[in-house]
Amino acid sequence: AERDAARMPRPRRTLIAAAAGLAWLAGGPALPPAGAGIAAAAAPAAEAPIVEPLGAFVWRNSDEDFGGFSGLELSDDGSRYWALSDRGTLRWGSIDRDGQGRIVRLTTAGSARLQDSRGRKLKPGYLGDAEGLAIDTEGRIFVSFEGLDRIARFDDPDQPAVVVPRAPAFRALKRNAGLEALAVTPSGDLLTMPEDWREEDQGDGSSFPVWRFRNGAWSTPYRLPRDPRWAPVGADVGPDGKLYVLERDFRGVLGFSSRVRRFTLSEDRLGPPELLLETIPLQYDNLEGIAVWADGQGIRVTMISDDNFLFVQQTQLVEFRVRERPGAPAADTPAASPAPAPPLTFAAPAD
Repeated sequence: AERDAARMPRPRRTLIAAAAGLAWLAGGPALPPAGAGIAAAAAPAAEAPIVEPLGAFVWRNSDEDFGGFSGLELSDDGSRYWALSDRGTLRWGSIDRDGQGRIVRLTTAGSARLQDSRGRKLKPGYLGDAEGLAIDTEGRIFVSFEGLDRIARFDDPDQPAVVVPRAPAFRALKRNAGLEALAVTPSGDLLTMPEDWREEDQGDGSSFPVWRFRNGAWSTPYRLPRDPRWAPVGADVGPDGKLYVLERDFRGVLGFSSRVRRFTLSEDRLGPPELLLETIPLQYDNLEGIAVWADGQGIRVTMISDDNFLFVQQTQLVEFRVRERPGAPAADTPAASPAPAPPLTFAAPAD
């Protein structure tokens, strides 16, 4: 979420700065050395996927509006990107990779400050706190906002927004805990969910609502299983037709942990949660955006971190590959929840 001092509660902002500062003093919010652990989701079982860490890349740029990235989309082949900042800007460009498919450079081709439906440029804060990003098969850009909780469509990032009707439930969203996650299905349905949800509005407190926008109307066909530690901050529908949800756990001075779960999608329910990966505190920065694509060897999960415009944090792009084991369920069959596995390790590539 937007982290301007005027908007973020002072204790939370102080904790984020302190957590990042401790990591920096201990060697930086640098990428994990060889031996850093990732709690991967798969035990050696026929139905469990293989989760392979592919490295992480620190993205640096001297532009004044660079940072605060909360949403990410990649092209089908992973060669182009769109990165959304929570200060109301969008930038896009190309990704260069080495022979092993790891990121070595990002080049910016263009950027834009998003506009409201009247053509006024959005300022950082209440109206410009852009969080979730989704691009449909027609190339239309959808953005979810906190502050004034809403979703807008941009047929061109340099043109005024097209209003998407608000769901009545959006009025119940908590401040600074609104629509961080946004995804679009191949058929054009929008899916979004709150970062937090009031107990009295969620029944027994065991799930989050997942709202769907289809044919001009909102519904709540899905419920996301809730874990008190974790908050959904990003989402994408992968080429396998499954919903991938990036969740965050903020532990104060211990820093951030992240996990990714995926769910099969039917017309009116989500399949059982399938835990793909869970990171240890301070292993990565504040991962908020997620893009899922096919790299020819499996499903590639690419995530981007929000540096909160703090010098002690970094903009990181972190990638994993998910491969199904022989005999695994088909994409439209709910997979069983995997058991935890011993941590995976890898050395991050140099910047």
